[in-house]
Amino acid sequence: MVIVDTTVWIDYFRAISNPETEWLDAELGRQRLGLTDVILCEVLQGVRDERTAVVVERRLLRLQIFQSGGLELASDAARNHRLLRSRGRTVRKTIDCLIATFCIREQHALLHRDRDFDPFEQLLELAVVHP
Repeated sequence: MVIVDTTVWIDYFRAISNPETEWLDAELGRQRLGLTDVILCEVLQGVRDERTAVVVERRLLRLQIFQSGGLELASDAARNHRLLRSRGRTVRKTIDCLIATFCIREQHALLHRDRDFDPFEQLLELAVVHP
């Protein structure tokens, strides 16, 4: 399963062409793709009007949505954040820690356009799709 991050969805829905959106467009009908509830929330928060939000939500709900919260994930994500910080790599956003930790725990690959995931890939073995 490939989890598609907010950064890619935003570019995709804005019709911005880059390697990640081109990969997503090509693989939408061929690969098992999903997202987390937090990613869904981030994408929908970025939509400017209600009509577009309904369309975007309908499209995303066709994919598998994982509930990513919970005490265990929160604890693991905080532990990963501390570990990365102790190695000189500070992740700027808590949500990125949650998403990366979820993918690591559940053994899903991540498609993203956000440098905050790089330390997770380099030091914690996050599987990342590199189109």
